[in-house]
Amino acid sequence: MAADRRKQGGNVEALACAFLQKAGLRPIAANAGFRLGELDLVMRDGDTLVFVEVRYRRSASFGGGAASVDAGKRRRIVFAAEQFLAAHRDAARSPCRFDVMDASGDIDAPVFEWLRDAFRADDI
Repeated sequence: MAADRRKQGGNVEALACAFLQKAGLRPIAANAGFRLGELDLVMRDGDTLVFVEVRYRRSASFGGGAASVDAGKRRRIVFAAEQFLAAHRDAARSPCRFDVMDASGDIDAPVFEWLRDAFRADDI
């Protein structure tokens, strides 16, 4: 069951990446794992480095995917972003932002709500 969920999550992340590419963003990395966190997608929007958290919920009955990005999750994302920047010094001078892709509905054709600048590193 866990393998199926990972596969479905990977599919939703790939669809989210394609959605963002159509909007003009360029992919840099996917599933970048670090000691205490993971970055679903790292993309470029012009000169801005964008760390994208992709959250899928079949239904928004319990708050949807974006609502699940709580303070603890935001801290882990920011920590992973700091580690990414330390490992990619050329990107460290770029402005950064944190977006959330809220996916819902059919797992094979989800509806996306793109929350640009969903939170800031200094908000945690």
